Amino acid sequence: MKNTLETRLGLFFALALVASLVILEMVGGTDFFKGGYIVRARFNSVQELKAGDPVKMAGVQIGRVDSIALTDGKVEVTMKLTSREQVRTDSKVTIKFVGLLGQNYVSIDFGSPKGSPVEKGTLLDTVEPVDLSTIMVKLETVASGVDNLTKSFSGDTIQNLLGPFTDFLKENRPKLSAALDNLTNISSQIAKGEGTIGKLIYDDSLHASALGTLTNFNRTAEDIRTTITDARNVIDQINTGTGTLGKLAKDETLYRETTVAMTNLKEILQKINLGQGSVGKLVNDETLYRNAKLTLQKVEKATEGLEDQGPLSVLGIAVNSLF
Repeated sequence: MKNTLETRLGLFFALALVASLVILEMVGGTDFFKGGYIVRARFNSVQELKAGDPVKMAGVQIGRVDSIALTDGKVEVTMKLTSREQVRTDSKVTIKFVGLLGQNYVSIDFGSPKGSPVEKGTLLDTVEPVDLSTIMVKLETVASGVDNLTKSFSGDTIQNLLGPFTDFLKENRPKLSAALDNLTNISSQIAKGEGTIGKLIYDDSLHASALGTLTNFNRTAEDIRTTITDARNVIDQINTGTGTLGKLAKDETLYRETTVAMTNLKEILQKINLGQGSVGKLVNDETLYRNAKLTLQKVEKATEGLEDQGPLSVLGIAVNSLF
């Protein structure tokens, strides 16, 4: 009887242990009955992450945090995955949280198709999580700013800001009403095609005239463009030394001949100014000028009495007058 009672108690405790493990497995507390692949990741800080927190990919749980330990100045998170096919060697790991006060969990992205499935113990790359305390400080600062802003807009302040504007509207209500009526009338005239602006908008002849003006302008612009193109061609010919202007600009022989001609012309002008040579003497010799003037005076006297004389008499008188 004693052995039977002990046996029953042993079976009872064994069944209770198995039931406890099954219940823990159902509620997600442990992966005792499941195999898994161990992967690792290292962070500067894991915030409030703890062992047993879920590991998710695209919001789907694929494992749990197995352990957390300090290693080489980092926090190493060991994760047990139920499936490794979706996790790649280039997948990145980060720590996220549900809501501001929600549960922390580890998130793994898919990685690229070029990556291969992870092996046991693989150390994955990480993305540092957002510091929740920093976010809370920023939110507190924003809340303080909003609070100060709302305090600054008290009843008196709003009255001080809007009071002058309200007084202005009251004082100028008739003028503002008249201005609005005028705007309404003008918009009505425009819609009906009346008035200058209305005719400008709805007059077909004006549209045709404007279209013709634009056409002429386009033609003029095309002519200007053609002229510019021709000018560019001429400049290109000059730069390449082709054509008349190009040869004049680029021909070294012509340049030297022109230089020599200008030098000779300069020397001739200098000689003329100095009274040298035949032309210089003709220009600068005052005696020649006086003789020419005297000769012209003699010719004038000789021709005064020729009107009533015959040809031979005229010739004789002219010769005698001159000599």
